[in-house]
Amino acid sequence: MKRNLLIFGFALALAGLALVQNGRMNRESSVSAAGRPELKVAAPAPAFTLKGLDGGEYQVGGARDKPLMVNFWASWCGPCREEAPALKQVYDRYKGQFDLYAVNVTRGDDLGAVRRFVKQAEFSFPVLLDTNGEVADAYRLLFVPTSFLIDRQGRLKEVIHVLPPDQLEDKIKRLIAS
Repeated sequence: MKRNLLIFGFALALAGLALVQNGRMNRESSVSAAGRPELKVAAPAPAFTLKGLDGGEYQVGGARDKPLMVNFWASWCGPCREEAPALKQVYDRYKGQFDLYAVNVTRGDDLGAVRRFVKQAEFSFPVLLDTNGEVADAYRLLFVPTSFLIDRQGRLKEVIHVLPPDQLEDKIKRLIAS
């Protein structure tokens, strides 16, 4: 009985320590272990410059003429293949009103497979190559596909994953109107 009470007391002390530590972490500024700010809705989206599959250079960060959707994807990703027609459709419909950058996580992909994917999907929007993974890291990317909606002021509006075409279109309409 005495041993059980001792074990229970120790477990209770560990739980209390965990709660105190968690509370302290939540009160600290929103900086990750890597020293970079966390991604939060309404906060500035991480700035970056990447080369595109077309050889051009594309920049994100700060105010812009049109809102932006940054879509992270990979050629080996099944859900990315499912999402591709909806991305093409919404871009073709609203391309004068918003920008779409498809950021390939090239560090874990094959450039030949990327080119084949883009050709097959008939993407007409810029496809950017995150060859060293720094942009995916800055956006705290956990899995693909993941898209970030960014307003004209360069602030993160929403993080989305694969959606049915009508829901994706609704999100883009709201982004354009914001």
